[in-house]
Parts: sequence; C-alpha cells; structure tokens
Amino acid sequence: MLHKKAANEILNIINRKNDWWRLDLHGLHAKEAIQVLHVRLQQLELFNDMDLLSSKQRQKSLQVITGRKGILGVDGKICEESCSRSEGLIVTMQGFRAKFRVVTLIALAVLIGLAALYGLLRPISNGCIMTYMYPTYIPISASEGVSSAKYGLYLYHEGWRKIDFKEHIKKLSGVPVLFIPGNGGSYKQVRSLAAESDRAYQGGPLEHTFYQEASLTPEEGGADFDAAGFQLPNQYTCKLDWFAVDLEGEHSAMDGGILEEHTEYVVNAIHRILDQYKESYDVRAKEGAATSGNLPKSVILVGHSMGGFVARAAIIHPRLRKSVVETVLTLSSPHQSPPVALQPSLGHYFAHVNQQWRNGYEVQTSHTGRYVSDPVLSHVVVVSVSGGYHDYQVRTKLESLDGIVPPTNGFMISSTGMKNVWLSMEHQAILWCNQLVVQVSHTLLSLIDSRTGQPFPDTQKRLAVFTRMLRSGIPQSFNWMMQSHIASQEPKHVPVKDVKDAAGSLVHASEACPSTISWSDDGFERDIYIQTTTVTVLAMDGRRRWLDIQKLGSNGKNHFIFVTNLAPCSGVRLHLWPEKGLSTSNLPLSSRVLEVTSKMVPIPSGPAPTQIEPGSQTEQPPPSAVFRLGPEDMRGFRFLTISVAPRPTVSGRPPLAASMAVGQFFNPEEGKIELPPLLMLQSIYSQKDMLVKEDHPLALNLSFTISLGLLPVTLSLKTAGCGIKNSELPDEAGDAENSRLCKLRCFPPLALVWDDTSGLHIFPNLYSKTIVVDSSPALWSSTRGSEKTTVLLLVDPHCSYKTSIAVSATAAASRFFLLYSPQIVGFSISVIFFALMRQARAWDLDLPIPSMVTAVETNLRLPLPFFLLAIVPILVSLFLSFLMSQPFPPFASFIIVSVICYLFANGSIIILVLVTQLVFYVAAIVHIFIKTRWEVWEGKVSFAFVRGLINVSSSFFSLKVVRVLQGNLSLVTALTAIILVFLVHPALGLFVLLFSHALCCHSMLCSHAWRKELFDYMNKGNDGSQQFASKSDARSYQRSPLEESSNSPDSSKSFGDTQLEIFHQRHGLLILHLVAALMFVPSLAAWLQRIGMGQSFPWFLDSALCTGVILHGICNTKPEFNYFLFSFPGIRSREVRLDFVYLVAGYYSYLCGLALAPDRVFYIMAAIGIVSFALRIVHRRNMEKGEVYGLSRKHSHRH
Repeated sequence: MLHKKAANEILNIINRKNDWWRLDLHGLHAKEAIQVLHVRLQQLELFNDMDLLSSKQRQKSLQVITGRKGILGVDGKICEESCSRSEGLIVTMQGFRAKFRVVTLIALAVLIGLAALYGLLRPISNGCIMTYMYPTYIPISASEGVSSAKYGLYLYHEGWRKIDFKEHIKKLSGVPVLFIPGNGGSYKQVRSLAAESDRAYQGGPLEHTFYQEASLTPEEGGADFDAAGFQLPNQYTCKLDWFAVDLEGEHSAMDGGILEEHTEYVVNAIHRILDQYKESYDVRAKEGAATSGNLPKSVILVGHSMGGFVARAAIIHPRLRKSVVETVLTLSSPHQSPPVALQPSLGHYFAHVNQQWRNGYEVQTSHTGRYVSDPVLSHVVVVSVSGGYHDYQVRTKLESLDGIVPPTNGFMISSTGMKNVWLSMEHQAILWCNQLVVQVSHTLLSLIDSRTGQPFPDTQKRLAVFTRMLRSGIPQSFNWMMQSHIASQEPKHVPVKDVKDAAGSLVHASEACPSTISWSDDGFERDIYIQTTTVTVLAMDGRRRWLDIQKLGSNGKNHFIFVTNLAPCSGVRLHLWPEKGLSTSNLPLSSRVLEVTSKMVPIPSGPAPTQIEPGSQTEQPPPSAVFRLGPEDMRGFRFLTISVAPRPTVSGRPPLAASMAVGQFFNPEEGKIELPPLLMLQSIYSQKDMLVKEDHPLALNLSFTISLGLLPVTLSLKTAGCGIKNSELPDEAGDAENSRLCKLRCFPPLALVWDDTSGLHIFPNLYSKTIVVDSSPALWSSTRGSEKTTVLLLVDPHCSYKTSIAVSATAAASRFFLLYSPQIVGFSISVIFFALMRQARAWDLDLPIPSMVTAVETNLRLPLPFFLLAIVPILVSLFLSFLMSQPFPPFASFIIVSVICYLFANGSIIILVLVTQLVFYVAAIVHIFIKTRWEVWEGKVSFAFVRGLINVSSSFFSLKVVRVLQGNLSLVTALTAIILVFLVHPALGLFVLLFSHALCCHSMLCSHAWRKELFDYMNKGNDGSQQFASKSDARSYQRSPLEESSNSPDSSKSFGDTQLEIFHQRHGLLILHLVAALMFVPSLAAWLQRIGMGQSFPWFLDSALCTGVILHGICNTKPEFNYFLFSFPGIRSREVRLDFVYLVAGYYSYLCGLALAPDRVFYIMAAIGIVSFALRIVHRRNMEKGEVYGLSRKHSHRH
C-alpha cells in the first residue's frame, strides 16, 4: 500500500508540467511503469471515443520518458505494441459522426412529436348523436358525522316543471344508481344517462328482433346457465333513481391522495343513499301513504374515467357495508394502471386495489387449507365499456379487466363492437353519445327483476343481461370465420334448441320464426334452382332459391356466407333440408327441416337509398346483416334454401328502401391476402395498389403483419368494373356512366376487423377510411399474435375493385405517442442514469468529465455501448418472462419498437439538456458581462444608490447566523426540501433541490467564464484593464487553495476547466432531478386546485421516496464521492463504484419503462440516495476515528 502511494506521489510530481501526450516514468519500477502506461493509453482511447480532444491536442503518438533510453516514441520497446494500437484510434476522430447522431436523434424526436401533436389535435368525427334533457339536481343532505363542506350528493330529476325537492325525495321508490364522475368531471355529467333512462322506462324495452343474440361463453359460466329459461323483460316495472356525487372537479388521475379521499366519500354516499330510501319509506308509512315494493339493498355504481376505478376501490373499502354494491358499470375507466403513471403513490394505490380484487375472488380457506367461505366478491359483476381508438386519454388495454375480475363476473367491451352502437368515441363523448347512452339505459333497466323490483340477485343472470344487451352476435374473435358457427353436431333432423357456436358460446337459436309471422308454400311464385356458387337477390320477389350443398360446396368451397339488408323472418328465411320434397306440407319431411334464420347477426349500415318509385334506386343499399355456415353446420343436409318475402304492398307508395342479398359458397383459403411488413412500411411514402378481379370471394381476408393499432392504414376501395361492357361515350362520361351502373349493381363494401385487445371493429360503407384498432402491440405484456390485425372485407363478387393501401404517418405517430409514452418516460430516466454512469466512469479513470450531451452520444455508439445499454435490458426482460412463466411478446416487433422508444427518449433528453445548458450559458455570459463592466466603471462613475444596496447586503451577509448558514448550504437545502416534502408537497421539495443544483451550475459556469473573460481583457489592453486585472488577481488570491492544487503551469486555465467539469457533473444531477420533479407536476397542479378546501399531508410513500431523491442530490454533489464501501463483520470490505450503481439504476429504469410503470424509478433513485447518505455518515465517523475509508482517486485537474 505504501509503495503504491509513494509511486503515485512521484508520478504526479514528475508529470505536473506534462500534457496528456508526454509521460515521464522516472522513479518507477518496470511493473509499475507498464501499468501506468496502459492506464494512460486507456485514457487516451476514451478521449477519442468521447471527442474530448481539440484539433490542436491531437497527436499521432505518445511520448514516454524512461530512465535508460530517454524519450521513447512509437518505436520504444515498452510502448511499441500499445502505441501502434492506439495510433489509429487517436487519428480516427468521430466528431462528425457524433454530431450527426445528435442531430439525427433531435430530428427524430421533433418529427415524431410534431406529427403526433397534429394527429391528436385534429378534429374527430365520431358519428354520435347528441342527447338532450331537462335536468334538475336535488341536493341530498349529508349523514350525521360526515362533513359535506367539500363534496356533495345530488339526486337527478328529468323534467322542465318545477318540483318540490322534499316531496320528490319522499317518493323515492326506484332502483338507486350512483354516478361517479372522473378526473376533473362534474356531477352534472349524469344528465344524459339519467334522462335517457327516464325515457326508456316510459317507452318500454327496445323492439324485439329475430337476429342472433350473444350469450355467455363457457369461460363465463355459460355451460351451467339455462339460457332458454331466461328471457329479457317485456316491460320495465321499476325505474332508475340516478344519484351523482359532486367531487368538485378535482383531478383524481394526478394524485393518489385525492383518489383515496374520493373513495372515502363514495362509501359514505352509498350508505347515505340507502339510508335515504329507509327515511323516505318511514315518512310515507307515517303519513299513511302506499308503501308498496321492497327497500333497495344495493346500489348500482356507474363510473366514468377515474370514477370507475373509484367505484371498484369503494367496494373493497373496509367501512363499506356488506353486499351493498353488486353491479358496477364503468365507462372509459382505467383498471390495469393509471393513465399517467408518474406519481409513486398513485401506482401503489392502483396495485393495492387490484390485488385486493384478485384476493376477493379467491375461495376463503383456513391456515390448514379447509374451506371457510365463498369468495368475498363472488356476488359482484363488473362490466367495462371502452371508447375505442378515439379515446386518447385512456387506452383500451388499461380498461381491460383481465387478471382482476374473472370471466364469470365481468368482461370488457369496446363501443366499436357494442350492439346498436358500433362507434368509437372520445373520452368525454361516451357520456353523451346517444347511441351508447340509450343502450346502456335499457341494459340497466333490464337488470331489474319484474317480480321483486330489484336487480337480479343471481350473478349469472346479471352477467347474461349485460351480454345480451351489449355484445353483438358476431363473436369477438376471428375464429368465427374459420370454425363452426352453429355447433359441432352429428347429423340431426330435428330442430335444435340449445347448441354451441364456433367460439364456444351457447347459442339459444336454431328455432323457427314465431308463428305470428307465417309463410305458406302458396306464397311463393316459383322456386329457383341456383347453379352457381354465388346467389344474388335484387328485390323482394317472393321466391325461394334452392342451393345444392353437395354440388356447390365441393372443391373446398364448403363455407357459405350471406349478406343482406332484409330483416330475418319478415324479409328472408333460411332453411337446411336433408332432401328435396315436392311439398313442405309433407309432414315427415318438414319435421326434419332445420330453420337457421335466427343465425343472422346484425351489422351497422349506412342510410339506405330511397326510391322515388319502385325499381328506381340509383345504388345498392348497404348490408345490415351477415349470415355464415361452416361445413359442420351443413353436415347431414343436402340443400340450403333462401326464401324471400313478397314485396309489401302499400297503397300508392313505393317501398321505403331497395332490397339486396348476396350469398356465396367459398373457400376461406382463396380469399387470404397477407400484407408483409415491407409493403406496409413502403406505403408510408407511396400508396400501394391491388386489383381484385371479378368473381372473387365475397369474403376477403386481409392479414396485416404489423398491427393497425401501431400503423393505421387508409384503405380505399374504388369500383373498377361490374361486368358491364365499355361504353362508347368519351372517357370521362364513360367512367361516370360505369360508376353509376356499378353503384346500382354492387353493394357498398364492409370491413370487419378483429383485435386481441379491443375485440371487434366494423367499418361500413368502406370506400375510403382510415382503419385503426386500439390494440397495444409490441409491449412486454403483449402476447404472440398481437402484432397482427385481421381485416375481413365483404365485397360484391360481381364487381372488381382497385384497392389502395397507405399508412397514415400522423395517425401512426399519434398512436406511437399514446401507446408508448409511459415507456418513453422510463427510458428517459434510464438514459440519464447511463449518462451519469459515463461521467462517473470518466472521473474514476482520471479523465475530464464529459458533458451530458457527449455522455448520451457516447452511449449510442455501435456496437458495444448501444448493445449493452439498449439491447441487453430487453433480453433481460425476456429472461424474466421465462422465469415467471409469462408468455413472450412478439420478439421482432418488441425489440424494434423498444429500440425506437429508446432512441426517442435519447433525443428528448438531448433536447432537454441543450435547452437547460443554453439557459445556463446565457445566464453566465450576462452575469460576467455585467460584473466585468461594473468593475471597470466602478471607479469612474458614482452609483450612490447601488453602493448603498451593496453595503446593506454586505452587512447582512456578515451576520453570524447568515455566515453559519452559508457554511452549511447543503444541510440547509436538505432540511428545507425535506420539510416541504413531508408537510406541503413533494414537488416543492424537489424544486428546492433543483434551485440548489441551478445555483451551483451557475456558479461553476461563471467561474469558468470568468477566467476566460479575465484573459481576454488582459490581452486587449484597453483602459481599465490594469484595474480590472488587479481586482481579479486579488479575488483569485482568496481562492488560492483551489488553484494551488493544480498541476498545470497555467493555473487560471486549469481552474476554469475544473469548474467546467464540476458544472457537467452537477448539470447531470440537475437533469435527473428535473425529470423527477416534472413527474410530480401533475400532482402539484391538482394540489394547487385544492388550496383553501382543506389540505391534508402528502402520502408518506411519496414523501419518503422524494426524501431519498433529495439525499441523492445532496450526497452526490461532489464528483469525488464516486464509490461505496460496504463492510460487514467477518467479511472483507467491498468497494462498489458509482458508475456500476448508475448502470444498475439505468437497467432498472429501463425495465420499469418496459412494464409501463415509470413511477417505480423513484424507488431506485431513493435507494441510491439513502445508501449514499448512510455511507457518508459511516465515512465521517471513520475519518473522525482516523481510519482509512477507502482508496481515494485523484483527478488531474484537481490535484
């Protein structure tokens, strides 16, 4: 140890006047000299990598001075091999490449950001109809012991007449429904749902149709549910009483404390609502009024946005009464994690509530494993309604209930696949979109048992109501097109009542149309025998069409699809026949005929063209229903018949709309078209065209290998021909005539899109639309197959189409930003940690500390730095998935998208660094300019007022208390910040830390600029330079202890360079803590909104973590604190360098970004700060005892 210390002292003394390219090894042993030489070569290589050498400092060789041979150059024996190896490295500088990388990253971040902003701010046409109402809000008094000064509870009344509030409350007798507004929402947002519920109760249930209805799947308990014995009500017997909580428009999505307070009040509101019914019942009984009906025992909760999560949090609240909430409906509510996961307490609260829900659906057992009771939440049904791809605030993946609520107790459905809705809508539009509001209102009214006047107590019945009223008959999986639709069954010749469809759902169908709609064989004009695989109906002609299944369904065309705008039963009927009889009145034969009309499922369609007179339509109407049969469905049957009703006769009036139907036997493999990734990427710059010729399959299966949730595609279909010979008219007139005739013959195209995350999307009248789905591909939690999107095009087989595909760049950028913004935040923290690692490594190797931009750029160099810092964390995440037995994400897309997010994060951090650095440089230049001019002018001009201020400030700063505080600025900063963190708000404490960093950066940069300004003035020799120089020299003598430690002959230059290095190191800490403070800004905004409304202390978790961050900023301000020494009894001390700690922190932050939980980065920042603080205390105690804490590392610019 002593030999090594002596060698270091000799080396420093001998080389104090040498630069980096001259190394004197006098006085060292051969082994020590070789070791020093290798360290110097390693330093020069790192110089080269980080572009720290100016053009004047670059040389071709290193000069080494030894004891025997004097100066050894490239030909010296000691450095012959090493110097020749480093010569090429040093000559080849990467200045241009470094600048090119930085500029490219900045351009990438700016372009994606601007394109995303344009896509997000562009107006959206969602097709919703406005809901109108006449609202009245009746306040409900608070319960005793519950303060109502902050929040409130209201009862909604629909009507324009003035009412007596007390009398109205006294008549409460309906089913209570509590509406919970979301982030920044108002209790008045209940008006659309409440108004339509009132209209639905008065108008009765929706008109019954004979389309196929959705039913429970086997996973949802459909195998044990008697679907045939359960029917929706024919009339509503009890109305809904809508209540709403007034949460003062607070931003619950930004602060976990606000979210918890809202949950507390909702629990009180639920109790108050049930108590109010009891009070109203008692008042009516006391007055002798009729008291029919039962008192409600539960409240239905309807939550919008964060209100949906508050509803779930209230259910598991310990103070909530048992079984007072059994049904929850959420609209655009996040369930998996917060939409903006930046605050640790918010993410922790979400995780806590979700874990309580998972435990609530588990069977309660004793410690010995014996059964105790059923799951606590087994009676609770939760349905989540997503707004789809137009909801920019909450993505569909966050609204999923997977892993929280089992399928037997709830599901998630997108508004794009909801029956009678079929629309994607914005976050707020979901509350007033009339199509959705009407469907939700009828759904809630259908939950009420007509016998009791209360919601069904049975969980399966309530879930079945939600399924039938909200889900479409089209399954949410594309397997519907590839599997059996009726059932896998043996040949039967009897009507089927309850069978399973392709998706495994129990289908209450295969029943004949009701007897009230009867057709006789005499009603048909004549039968038509179809000889081609395609059948077309252009009018209601009262004919029956026979299709031979064995003949037309041969050659692999064993699937049948049928699209029409005719209503089932009243407009068209479909039957399967085992053989053809002469008459359907033949009893033995007709008893074996299977009617499959009820297998038709409705689809959205645009407005049908009207006719001025019969047969005068100008275009084909869009289809409104689709019907499909698979080979298993037609097994055992010989014929399929399509019976079309006669044209309805209305005296003096034509039919309201044209009629159409097209059916086809097809092979699903023939209509498959796979679009490779290269074609999709090329379509960003130029659209790609495909020609679909006539006699194509009616169903075209387009498989996009890149999810349309990431690369939305504008799909355009233009009719190219429809079997009509070319017209002799001029080109333009001929094209117009062909287009008119083709519109008359070809029905408008239709697209059905399936996505693993959001389910079914339907795009009617698809002539030119941007197809996008709200999927979440290429995430760590994604599964294989999620990177693809399947689009089923239903196009008229009589017509040819020119199909154009073009990726929308703005839509892709906005989707990228929406999906991966949490990932980018986590990656940004990791980028900063990696840059701090590079700075700590430079100090450890006795090299100049690089700037943040240089450090970030160095980490992006290929191949090794980029691979270790960008690719290795992704591989670690895949290894963790393997250890936890989780499904692997799509490998290629996961890596590519993660790398793009990492590059975008690098570009964003570089922009942030450059902006803050520019601010510091401008402030330093202005400061030095004013200071130097003032000292020159000070003796010439008398500023009495300014001198007075200076004297007052000097006397103030001479006070003993002020001098003590100045001597312990770090302690004062830490105490002030920690007090604000625990008593006021964590963001304010972080701002104090940032202010401390900013002052230090400004001081260091001013010191650096001061030395430059001093020499500039002395070299100019203008008036006042001597006076300026003497004052500067006097001030420099006061700082002589710092300068005396320099080993450079030009102490002024060396001191300035040292200050610049300290600026770079402190600037890196400032950037890290600036991002941390920005993550708390949303919470601070919510806190500022609540000023004067009764404040509470911050969450302890946030305060504790921010305290750790503050300790990190205080304890690591000096670059020499670059190591940790861990010592345990009986174990040899271990030294951990700070660069390794930052590397681990960067990896952890990278994984937090991949997990979409950037709030967890505070844990690693706090851990570093707490460990640093503890080790600094141990270090000080050891120094007081005279013990050696660790090996100190010297720096050439400081010693």
